[in-house]
Amino acid sequence: MSDELTGPGTQTRRALLTGAGAIGASVVLAACGTGDDDALDGTGSSPSAGGAPAPSGSASAPAEGGGGAALAKKSEIPVGGGKIIQDQQIVVTQPTEGQFKAFSSICTHQQCPVTGVDGGTINCSCHFSKFSVADGSVKGGPATKPLPEKKVTVEGDNIVLA
Repeated sequence: MSDELTGPGTQTRRALLTGAGAIGASVVLAACGTGDDDALDGTGSSPSAGGAPAPSGSASAPAEGGGGAALAKKSEIPVGGGKIIQDQQIVVTQPTEGQFKAFSSICTHQQCPVTGVDGGTINCSCHFSKFSVADGSVKGGPATKPLPEKKVTVEGDNIVLA
């Protein structure tokens, strides 16, 4: 039996199967990721993401510098809990009565958005990392780095970026 397909300019069956296998393996390996926090280059971007920084802020409010639109009302943030502001990629927390903190809502493990705030932790459902509502520190891995803090102030009943 010959490995040649019929017709001019065709490849061998072996070459076709080898190419298909290599493509399949590439897809599987790319989907796994490194699992390593250090895969980031320090700018919030990953070398596998083409070096493009993660989007920040939105057209409705500046990402830094204060004077922007309110992230949330004080009454929306429960004591010991928090609220994720998805369009700003920020989670606002109230660790103790009247103390408001904010952190990036992007998990430091593999850049998944965090999905909830419960039981005193900010939680990522991708790989189940947990972060403190008080300081963003890691309370449960696989993440090894804390969530970056964002500066916020209270203006009347509103919580805004500082």
